[in-house]
Order: sequence, then C-alpha cells, then structure tokens
Amino acid sequence: MWFLAGTFGNQVKRTCAIPSGRPIAFPVVNLFGDRSDCAAFMSSAQGTVLLDAKAVEPETYQGDSITVQGAQGNAVTGEEGRFPATGCGLWVQLPSLAPGTHSLKIRGQSADFSTGVDYALTVEASSK
Repeated sequence: MWFLAGTFGNQVKRTCAIPSGRPIAFPVVNLFGDRSDCAAFMSSAQGTVLLDAKAVEPETYQGDSITVQGAQGNAVTGEEGRFPATGCGLWVQLPSLAPGTHSLKIRGQSADFSTGVDYALTVEASSK
C-alpha cells in the first residue's frame, strides 16, 4: 500500500513517484479524537476526488477505535507516546494504477475546516 498525505487545512500541489503494482490510500478529510469529536466532525464531512478527471467515491468511516503513536515534535499528535483515540473521515483506496502519469485532485471539508491536494502522480514502470 502506498499512502498519500493530506493537509492540515490548506491547499497544496505535490508530485509523487509511486512504484508499479502498489495500491494507493489517502484521506479526503479526517480527524482523530474521541467519539463525540468524530460525531460532530462527520456530521458535515464531505469531499470529492478526481482521478484523471473521473470521480472516485470516498469511503466513510464514522468512528473506528485506533491507537496513535506520537513522537517528539510531531505536529499531528502534540504529544509523545501511545494513546487510544477514535479515527474518522472520508478515505479512498485505489488499486494500483497503470504506469505513466496521473492527475489526482482531492477536496475535503467539515464545518470550517477544508483541505485540498492536487497530485501529479508518476507510476513507475515495473523493472521486471
């Protein structure tokens, strides 16, 4: 699995090379906190994904129990160590893409929080 990063609430453009044969996963908009945080967040969560100008439907995760591993200086957790949380959001999992270039546009929003990433992806040809 090849994971693509979301944002902390801004719009960015990125390029990424992906090895051939790797499925891809990424958030459209997501959060971790407690169950009530996720319930509030998911009540207005929405998003769109375009892969090579074709719509891809995100999967909805209302609130799954997860374990977060925080490292010193990590902007996501704000604390070190392992702790339980609830993870929620809209996510996409794609099968491996054909070798070549692909355009991926991700837009997500919940209440006043929004994200956007435009990826220029290059799937590398297999070296077999």
